[in-house]
Amino acid sequence: MFIKVLYILPLLLVSAVGAPSNENGETGYKGKWELVSQNSGVSAMHAILLPKVNKVLMYDATIWRISKFPLPPQKMPCHMVDPVNKIQDCWCHSVLFDIETSELKALKIETDTWCSSGGLTVDGNLVSTGGYRGGANTARYLSTCDNCDWKEYPTALADPRWYATQVTLPDGGFIVVGGRDAFSYEYIPREGHFNKKAIFLPFLRDTSDNINLGKQNFFRLENNLYPFVHLAPDGNLFIFANNRSILFNPAANKVVRELPVLPGGSRNYPASGMSVLLPIRLYVENGKVIPADVLVCGGAQWDAYYFADTKKQFMPALKDCGRISIMKKNAAWKKEVMPSARVMGDMTILPTGDVLMINGAKTGTSAWGDAEQPNLVPVLYKSKAKRGNRFKELATGTIPRMYHSSSVLLPDGKVLIAGSNTHDGYKYDVKYPTELRVEKFSPPYLDPSLATLRQKIMVETTDKVINYGKRFKVNVSSKVLRLSKTDDLKITMYAPAFTTHGISMNQRLLVLGLVDVINNVWPGIHSIVVVAPPSGKVAPPGYYLLHVVYKGVPSVAMWIQIK
Repeated sequence: MFIKVLYILPLLLVSAVGAPSNENGETGYKGKWELVSQNSGVSAMHAILLPKVNKVLMYDATIWRISKFPLPPQKMPCHMVDPVNKIQDCWCHSVLFDIETSELKALKIETDTWCSSGGLTVDGNLVSTGGYRGGANTARYLSTCDNCDWKEYPTALADPRWYATQVTLPDGGFIVVGGRDAFSYEYIPREGHFNKKAIFLPFLRDTSDNINLGKQNFFRLENNLYPFVHLAPDGNLFIFANNRSILFNPAANKVVRELPVLPGGSRNYPASGMSVLLPIRLYVENGKVIPADVLVCGGAQWDAYYFADTKKQFMPALKDCGRISIMKKNAAWKKEVMPSARVMGDMTILPTGDVLMINGAKTGTSAWGDAEQPNLVPVLYKSKAKRGNRFKELATGTIPRMYHSSSVLLPDGKVLIAGSNTHDGYKYDVKYPTELRVEKFSPPYLDPSLATLRQKIMVETTDKVINYGKRFKVNVSSKVLRLSKTDDLKITMYAPAFTTHGISMNQRLLVLGLVDVINNVWPGIHSIVVVAPPSGKVAPPGYYLLHVVYKGVPSVAMWIQIK
């Protein structure tokens, strides 16, 4: 069933007027917001761009047994939640959102996905894990085809995974880390198989916070749920929880190195800061050690959740960032300060290698009704600029995107923004209503005055499947007479993020080694020769968005698979 979602509001344009560009293709343009749908069907607590079908998968929790999209006839019967009392659920909680038309396609999911995790397989299919109650030990599988739907295995995982993080490994398999009352990790089994035991990780227990209220009464803060987990270029895992981090070898169940504490406050749920593995720069021939930096921004004071949840006193969110080179033996955090405080924000890596910070609030923490002062101003973090000159505020939005909001990078370089629900259920007559509107944000590189710099990938004649360490060609149609390796030209590969609760699982961007540019292989057609990433440690096998970036302006992406 497809629903065409119509809206009557005009597109919302709040961008700056384009100005003449400098030599790097930058102008005074601060971006553009556009409203593309009034009804996403479900509030987008979780979101990811799926390859092959090229649609955004959105899903919410099932616990409330309500959404804005009833199950269509072909998805019947309704889910029988309670056979004894004959309680049924006849609503969709999962949809495919068409990024071109805003049409919705209904999917049927029954186990509770509230605060779950996910990632893409080598073949571009989705594996989702965890959730609430009956969904906590579930592994779910969704193939990317027009008529596919969820397959669910409620007892696949050994430990309950509520607020856990799922990571893709160098061989294309998955590991899931943490979760409420789950101080452990486990490898996600093949479809139809089941884990008998998880592996204890003391680091997760040791990073959980509590407040002693006296008389043996403790308030559980946690501050280490949805840990930030990034695959390092050497195959180890960088795991950050609360304010501490380690490099961890899961195969050996060994902490390789404990990194310094990041001072200033707590960064993980419910303090809910943001984190990305910054773009990895590759060359035609790479050194034995490939550098990698991690950025952690925002969050809340360690006890902010207690005051927000019990007293409705909303402390200011954190305004600082920490950046660390995780492959260095003497790695140390370097602090930076954002233009404004942010908790529950999202960080999306753009094709240029810059990072978009968006969504969130200026006070409070995650959880229902525990934040105020929505942060409506996106920020561009220029990852290659000098420290002190990396932040740039962009065009202000108008829709609060706080708890349970999400962001997704699209092939055309825009960023889809959806979700926000600060309530126990779907509520609309409140200060911050359950949000079903969907927007797209155009970053500054989409300034119309820069359109002539935008290259066009010749998809038909460009390799679509590549192999590790091998050269391949990207053919482009160009308005530029000649391209040069030294002319601010780069090819990037982006792994789509599974976004929920301000954490973007498996997000990574690689800048490929550039071998040569063969100009005018046909009039107006140039061939760019690049080298694929060296191994699955650097780029796990699967689907990536490939962009050609010229003078800071990315092309529309094509899907490419590495294996």
